[in-house]
Amino acid sequence: MARLACVDIPALPLRLLSRRHPDWAGFPVAVVAEESLQALVLWVNERARQFRILPGIRYTTALSLSSELRAGVVRPDEIAAAVRQITDRLRDFSPEVEPSVEEPGVFWLDGEGLNRLFRSPAAWGRAICDGLRDLGFSARVVVGFTRYGTYAVARSRTAGAADSFAFESLAEEQQVARAAPLDRLGLPPEPRDDLAKLGVTTLGDFLALPASGLRERFDEPVARMHNLASGAAWTPLQPVSPAERLGARIDLEFADDDLPRLLFALKQLLDPLLARLAARREGARELSLHLRLDPPDVRHEVIRPAQPARAAQPILELVRLRLESSLPGKVAAMEAELFGVSLDPAQTSLLTQTPRRDLDAANRALARLRAEFGSAAVARARVCEGHLPEAAFLWEPLERLEEGHRGEGVPDWKERSGTPPLVRRILDRSADLSTDLRIAEGGRRPRAADAGPTAERVGPYVISGGWWIHPIHREYYFVRARRGDALWIYYDRQRQRWFLQGTVE
Repeated sequence: MARLACVDIPALPLRLLSRRHPDWAGFPVAVVAEESLQALVLWVNERARQFRILPGIRYTTALSLSSELRAGVVRPDEIAAAVRQITDRLRDFSPEVEPSVEEPGVFWLDGEGLNRLFRSPAAWGRAICDGLRDLGFSARVVVGFTRYGTYAVARSRTAGAADSFAFESLAEEQQVARAAPLDRLGLPPEPRDDLAKLGVTTLGDFLALPASGLRERFDEPVARMHNLASGAAWTPLQPVSPAERLGARIDLEFADDDLPRLLFALKQLLDPLLARLAARREGARELSLHLRLDPPDVRHEVIRPAQPARAAQPILELVRLRLESSLPGKVAAMEAELFGVSLDPAQTSLLTQTPRRDLDAANRALARLRAEFGSAAVARARVCEGHLPEAAFLWEPLERLEEGHRGEGVPDWKERSGTPPLVRRILDRSADLSTDLRIAEGGRRPRAADAGPTAERVGPYVISGGWWIHPIHREYYFVRARRGDALWIYYDRQRQRWFLQGTVE
């Protein structure tokens, strides 16, 4: 029977977060979906599990279980880059490697035909561990006979166990796999907790349940997991093909700092690379450019066009903007590598409808801003769950503008009344109005110096809570100043002061 290996780098996004914060060693650590107290916990370390902090709970609930909890966000592109790096390394030990689509950090390797390269399956597993350790990742490797059996054992092995383990028989693998705890096997939080209340805590207990009853009681992912674990559903290994590296280098006859000549030399590199991308029906989504300098030094630049580029001109324009403001000196050699992505069908169509708003032109403008001022120069606000107004949104990088759309049945504002909607602008930091108050009948009434005396107000709208960190009690008002300004203010009862939260326009 053919052997395969399951490689598990426990909570890979958590490893990436721990690399970013080495001072968090020894603390319970979690990766959360967003920077919000109501964010979902996605991955946790062993220290956090000791406090019963599990994936699927809210960050506020996790804080109530341990005040020492450290948490952060790991971007999807960081995770994808780490998965690609690990996949490339694992190809040194098997030509067929399948990374898990659902759980980053889980990989399967085909062991067919490797018996002449490694003395035993156990030696193969140890070599995989050593290879990943060179990249800075500690992995659990289980060599066995089935996909789900090796996965269950790899996910359930504790930190004190050996890094690699090899089964001698299928029966031995099945026996060990049945003892795997369910809370480590990727079940959704709600069915996981419901099964725990019924005393179903291991894979063996789970397999003893009837598949038809699980499908009726729970959703499809639970029934699918039962089918995979029991062998009723079988999926062959689906290895990913290594991407062809599209790179080229040019050594200049003499070190040069003339930008037009450098761009002309770069075009000679890009044209054949773009032709190879076009043959794959792809466009260039990213250029990685290494400049070898004289005196010896290296400068690395990453350029991302507004949309996948099929020609060199839009990429060269962005490179020109990046280098015009800070040309590092004389360039002796250039190395260019393109990363492709499948083209949108609209990009390859002969005739396209021209929309009223030219989003392509807007995205090209944003790409020029990123090229000149850096990747973080263009951002947008994303609404998230937050108890306070200033915590109800996050700033995230904006890659490209998309066509806006209204929900079904929601008319345009021009169709409703002919007047634009009101816009509420939130200050980066609330302004203290305690120095600009006047006493009026019925209590203290705010007055903003820039807007003049207040004429009317609407409220209060109370926000209270925050007991999980510190108590909060705010009374919000909309105030109309005599000059016409509409202010959004609140009275903080804890600090007994008035604050300006923003304005309404």
